[in-house]
Amino acid sequence: MGGPRQLAASVPIRTAVSGTQIAIPILVVESTGDLALGAALVALALVPGIIVAPLVGALLDGTRRPRALLMAAAAGTAVAYAITAALGPVPVWAVAIALVLSGLLTPFGFGGLSSFVAPPGTDARRAYALDALSYNVSGVAGPALVAVLAPTLGTPAALIAMAVIALASVAAFALLPVQPRAAERAGLLRSMAAGIVALTTRRSLAVVTTSGTLAELGRGIMPIAAIGIALAATGDAALSALIVSGYAVGALIGAALEPLRRQLLTPQATMGVGYALVGLATLAAAFDVHLWWTIALVGLSGLFSAAPTAAMLLLRRTESPDHVVAQVFTVGAALRTAAAAAGTAIAGALAGVEPLLLLLAGSGAVWLVSAAVLLAYPRRR
Repeated sequence: MGGPRQLAASVPIRTAVSGTQIAIPILVVESTGDLALGAALVALALVPGIIVAPLVGALLDGTRRPRALLMAAAAGTAVAYAITAALGPVPVWAVAIALVLSGLLTPFGFGGLSSFVAPPGTDARRAYALDALSYNVSGVAGPALVAVLAPTLGTPAALIAMAVIALASVAAFALLPVQPRAAERAGLLRSMAAGIVALTTRRSLAVVTTSGTLAELGRGIMPIAAIGIALAATGDAALSALIVSGYAVGALIGAALEPLRRQLLTPQATMGVGYALVGLATLAAAFDVHLWWTIALVGLSGLFSAAPTAAMLLLRRTESPDHVVAQVFTVGAALRTAAAAAGTAIAGALAGVEPLLLLLAGSGAVWLVSAAVLLAYPRRR
């Protein structure tokens, strides 16, 4: 698929999802004053996608009309976000149902879409570099749009904007040359089982999946560590946003440059070296020098993260049997989402310890472990 069409299809739906996860707790606090309820509703929008990832992958691998499923999922997501925006007139239970629906549909626009971006005969490396760029652009754009729209037009308007943005992907999907993979239909249970077997028995896939999941665990620690660092340095927790934004901006710049980078290493070596550089930069950021030192090195770690992310996506495709490609992508994405949430939870539980030296250093150490896992990647003969 062409680069502009690929980005036009993937960025809106991913932007809408990332922005909505920021807008939901804001809206709930404004409407009810209950922060715990806001967190619970965010979980309802997140957890179903982790659970149904194998099923979504099996559906996409087995259908002759994957484009129709992608379009329907984006449209359903838009409807769910529009219902959520009406919290207040719409009761909490109805919003909760809508968010569960959106969570069930999320894997289509993330790992599911990624599995189709490099059909046979195309430049797979460039396609997955653009896909990594899409993830980074949406990860920055969604929260940024909510940060602008919520204070000016109101949080409900911000959520309506996310719904409209999701609908933009519906139109863009119609222009994508999404090629079905299934020559014959297989039962969903058999298809799901085949995907799990491939992920657990093919050494290359198992190594890539384990490494990518651990890397996301390390990234999930960072936002909580950033709060502790900002408090220790200035007494202002709000400045933690500068640290997290530094990583996001670095990752965005790296992803934008990735399609232009010469391929000097194999994808697995790119993953290993890239994750190691992220870990080393994060460890250096943990030294108690100055807040701007921390921000700059965390930004550098984000810059280093772009190449291994693109390489990971490429390896998922090249090492996956054709009949389970979407399952590998959706399950891999779900594992990374769960790992990021686990990293945040672990960091929250350890928030009482010295954050600058331990939490951020711990994040860097996890990145280094994820790099070391790549040493187990099978050598080609």
